[in-house]
Amino acid sequence: MSPQAPRDASPFDPAQAEAGRVPTLVVLAGLFMLATTPFLGRLLQGQTDHLARNLLYAAATAVLLGQVWRGSVWAWRLTVGFSVAAGLLVFVVGMLAGVSNGQGWVISLAGLGFLVLGTCLVGVSSIRAFLDSRWGRRGGGGRA
Repeated sequence: MSPQAPRDASPFDPAQAEAGRVPTLVVLAGLFMLATTPFLGRLLQGQTDHLARNLLYAAATAVLLGQVWRGSVWAWRLTVGFSVAAGLLVFVVGMLAGVSNGQGWVISLAGLGFLVLGTCLVGVSSIRAFLDSRWGRRGGGGRA
């Protein structure tokens, strides 16, 4: 008989936790870039309408992703939920726009990007091991 693992023990290999540092950072940076690209693109074109709102949105996104990096389970859950919801919405809007405009296909690819990156936070074992180690160090010990 093998000894039972404690209830809070992670099913992920602790050796993978360090290997997940860079992929986690890449996924979080990718999510930030996807979320802020439309705003930055309009800003580069000289469109400054709604500047304060867009800066607030970018700052809130940075704070949320920073909390994921620090090991907040609630921020991770929100990020995964927002990524999937935004990905589906952006993909559908892009497909509808793609019927009459080639730019819609680019928008659809952005939606797929949100979906893939959000799924990586859940499905890539090295990322989950890294986040799990962060959650454990943060004192919650409880997994999502």
